[in-house]
Amino acid sequence: QRSRQYSTKQTRLPKLGWIMKHPVFRRKFQFSVPVLQWAESFARPTWEQLKKRKPPYGWKELPVNVLDSTLSLLKSSDLFDGRSPGRCIRRAVVGNGGILRGSRQGMNIDSHDFVFRMNGAVITGFEEDVGTRTSFYGFTTNTLKHALSWYHDDGFTEIPQSPETKYIFIPSDLRDYVMIAAAIRGQTVSLGTDRGDRPWEHFGHQAAENFRLLHPGFISYVTHKFLSSPRLADVRVREMYMPSTGALMLMTALHTCDQVSAFGFLTRNYASFSDHYYDSVWRPLKFYANHDLPMEGELWEELYRHRIIMLYQRSADS
Repeated sequence: QRSRQYSTKQTRLPKLGWIMKHPVFRRKFQFSVPVLQWAESFARPTWEQLKKRKPPYGWKELPVNVLDSTLSLLKSSDLFDGRSPGRCIRRAVVGNGGILRGSRQGMNIDSHDFVFRMNGAVITGFEEDVGTRTSFYGFTTNTLKHALSWYHDDGFTEIPQSPETKYIFIPSDLRDYVMIAAAIRGQTVSLGTDRGDRPWEHFGHQAAENFRLLHPGFISYVTHKFLSSPRLADVRVREMYMPSTGALMLMTALHTCDQVSAFGFLTRNYASFSDHYYDSVWRPLKFYANHDLPMEGELWEELYRHRIIMLYQRSADS
């Protein structure tokens, strides 16, 4: 049963039609910006542009040999394999917000062609609310390891694994380039913070085609066109600020998919729900300096209002 405030609102017309009707969004959206890094990304024009910016917005201070060897393992710039031309494809992006507890949206989520999840994506015990499928799982090495630690007692004991699951690394620092390379090669991590880690304990033994790496240029574009927070001007926090994992996954879907539905993301009445749908004890949502969640919530509301995404919403008593 759908909650009273649930509405698809988005019609069968692909999102591009609604974007082009909006005077601001049609200038902001730039679908020519590459979403993913791959072997051919390591070219002089891209190097000249990205060498001046630190991760996640560039390659500054990254060892050139690590960057080159990592990107050489990634053979495709496409997020999806075997897309049928002309097919209107629907994608669900599932956040971990408490609004999903009791929502009964599981079947609806799983009915989409592809399902994105991120960070502490607990599924067991919450299938009726959040579904069972994971087509893409997004994270940084840091958020993945923290999620496995922080949410272990809530049921997040391993990251999603299935025949359809692919993994999207967000390159927040050197760790992500090193980890994805080790995962593809089936080797232990040989340097840095995670030295000695065995990636197959998280991902299993996967081929290169099951891994993706977001492009720093895409993260920079999303940040400055859509989520240019005042925190970027604050010398105390600007070095740590970046869009949240959920924001980057939703924007990735928006730039690669025909129709996008967002579940478990920040809504106006977020304070009526616990932080996560799997919280055993009610916890208020906390805001940290490294993300601007209120700004992200305003963006989701605006995209929904202009029929560019579907945003799952409901009242606390529905």
